[in-house]
Amino acid sequence: GYIRGIRKIMEERGEVFEEGDVIMHNDPYGGASHGPDIGFIVPVFYEGNLVGFSGCTAHHLDIGSLTPGSCGIVEAVDAYAEGLQFKAIKVISRGEKNIPVWHMLEDNIRTSDMVKGDMEAQIAAAQQGALKFRDLFKKWGTQTVEGSYGDLLSYSERVMRQAISELPDGEYSATTYIDGYQYADEPRYKDLPICVTLRVKGDEMEVDLTGTAKQLDKPINMPFSGTVDCAIWLTIRSILLDSTIHGFIPQNTGLIEPIKIYAPPGCLANPIFPAPTIARFCPGNQLADTVMKALAQAAPEKVSAGIGNLKVISFSGARPDDPSQYWVHMEIFEGAYGGRNGMDGMDAIDTLYANTRNNPIEDIESHLPLRVNKYELRENAAAPGQWRGGLGSVREFTYLADGGASVEGEGHKYKPWGFDGGSDGETASLQLTNAVGSTEDMYSKMSYKPAEKGSKFTAVGPAGGGYGNPLLRDPRKVLDDVLDEYITSETAEEQYGVVLVGSKSEGYTVDEGATAELRAKRGEAVNAV
Repeated sequence: GYIRGIRKIMEERGEVFEEGDVIMHNDPYGGASHGPDIGFIVPVFYEGNLVGFSGCTAHHLDIGSLTPGSCGIVEAVDAYAEGLQFKAIKVISRGEKNIPVWHMLEDNIRTSDMVKGDMEAQIAAAQQGALKFRDLFKKWGTQTVEGSYGDLLSYSERVMRQAISELPDGEYSATTYIDGYQYADEPRYKDLPICVTLRVKGDEMEVDLTGTAKQLDKPINMPFSGTVDCAIWLTIRSILLDSTIHGFIPQNTGLIEPIKIYAPPGCLANPIFPAPTIARFCPGNQLADTVMKALAQAAPEKVSAGIGNLKVISFSGARPDDPSQYWVHMEIFEGAYGGRNGMDGMDAIDTLYANTRNNPIEDIESHLPLRVNKYELRENAAAPGQWRGGLGSVREFTYLADGGASVEGEGHKYKPWGFDGGSDGETASLQLTNAVGSTEDMYSKMSYKPAEKGSKFTAVGPAGGGYGNPLLRDPRKVLDDVLDEYITSETAEEQYGVVLVGSKSEGYTVDEGATAELRAKRGEAVNAV
């Protein structure tokens, strides 16, 4: 997407690629996923000919948005309020650094020293990639190299077409909802549907998002190229070509050739410029979840139940050692997977198209005025199923100096869906406790809010949906969940029909006779209904 967008813009301007160029790009309407995901692209030349590109993208802490940080910008009214826009800008031209661009960055971005350092690392990585790619041409020649990656493209397309052809032809639809802005007065801002219809015919698939909510003048719109297409392609590839089963498959455009995507212009999944998009992360993940829910009808053994979505909090404040400078910390709070055929849902982990890791507590506390008081799994929240849903985490922060935060997230109102008799998961929550101890429940989105020293944020992550009838769960697994304190002995009996004898202090064992009798009665009651 980045390279397509850059090529289009440069062609419109009448500009050309030259050896030694480095091009910066973050246009969400030109292939970038959203503004903070800045890409640096290096054109690769061999014997005077443009033979390809080397690129590196990364999410940056700040791009000059209306409030500190590059997440939690939930009230931007248009693309111009979301920070600096770089549309195919040559930061290095023919090997010469474009100094004024770097001055502009320094003067318009918070934590510019860190952001600039990360950008320079990206440039070095892209330049190294270009050197390595050119070395391939020097060693093997143009015909061999181009023939090789042509073969990889063809191979990936073949395996995807084969996977699609194994699905029953037909039409499969699903709808899920995102919270949107639950604090808004106008209904159009909340309870927003994401609709997916998959049409499978032979070895091709069409993904139709008709019915999805209309775009908003708030930044949860999803760029069609860079967010929507990636969320859909990645989900389908991950489900149909699970690497655990199929091994390594080259990730390239061959995989997407058999898949066509349509989203009505002007909807959340295909906004029209200058609609804001910076907070598209959680809606995009919900779109991926909806694709999976639709695909579950065609390939039930390959999907998980509904996922618990994520939340991002951007903490910030003035540096204690230099109040003229900012500190910014972006914390991505993990979600959880739903159960899947033969496997419990994974606990406290990024889901579907998200790919970030948590921040080590020791690192946070070593250089930020924050203390992490608590980091643990939720208890008694696992969605019942033959394979239970994964658990979210509980994480609590205390401000050691005055600061503030903004939040973007979903899943405070709508539970992750259960599948094939499994129960729905649990919603997320967020609480802010001020310095004098007064606690306030927050929505899944919060525009920048100051916080005094001693204030606390407590984030409770969602729990994924259950898969399959809970009465079919192996009683030993239920016992293990009790021993691990994921659930209580009372929950084991109530939700799974597993009767335990013993105590927490002395240990539990399964009463197999009583369990069989209770499950038989529950089964008869269900059949009677």
